[in-house]
Amino acid sequence: MSEVLLEVSGLTMRFGGLLAVDHVEFNVKSDEVFAIIGPNGAGKTTVFNCVGGFYKPTTGNIVMDGKPIQGLPSHKVAQHGLVRTFQNVRLFKSLTVLENLLVAQHTHIETGLVQGLLKTPSFRRSELEAQKRAAEWLDFMGIREYANREAGNLAYGHQRRLEIARCMITQPRLLMLDEPAAGLNPQEKRDLQQLIDLLRKEFGVAVLLIEHDMSLVMGVSDRILVMEHGKPITTGLPEDVRTDPRVIKAYLGEE
Repeated sequence: MSEVLLEVSGLTMRFGGLLAVDHVEFNVKSDEVFAIIGPNGAGKTTVFNCVGGFYKPTTGNIVMDGKPIQGLPSHKVAQHGLVRTFQNVRLFKSLTVLENLLVAQHTHIETGLVQGLLKTPSFRRSELEAQKRAAEWLDFMGIREYANREAGNLAYGHQRRLEIARCMITQPRLLMLDEPAAGLNPQEKRDLQQLIDLLRKEFGVAVLLIEHDMSLVMGVSDRILVMEHGKPITTGLPEDVRTDPRVIKAYLGEE
């Protein structure tokens, strides 16, 4: 039986008098893709920001691998093995593709400032290992030929892949994808679905997904949480969510 990796309970977020998220509860198992869907304004991104350490929830508990992480800043949350992408791709666009992957590894290079300044053997070994890992991820993502190109000059679909590679190179246990299909063409969306499946199978990473593309959600998710007006409507298997009258009325019926 799969273990529960992420447990969210009683999550509430207020912005002044606005109740953005109202007692949301869900869990993500260690080997699954769990999606959160709902119409605009449902509170999906607010939930993501609370889980990822960008917002401090008003109330509620967020537990990652048995350890409470609610209220921790995002860099501390990442140290617990939880990383995320964003609706708008966030890269160091003036750096090369390769440099973006090297920078992403800096917290995992076990050498200090003195070793770096003196270029000690241990520092050089760490640098070579980082470059090797970066090259492997460039190959895996199919963007090796762009290694020396500035990230800002990549096609948008390749920027998405680079952003995911930046997350995966840190060896997370849970990958949070915030609308990863936004801006992609139909073929790129199909490729993205295959990529998510492959990341789970090859690297054992769980995925927490926000996405508006229902074809992608239904094709890649193991379970789905549906939200409306900050509240959970239902959580279930894709086939059950697809036919739930409450979901059809609140979200799917809009299309």
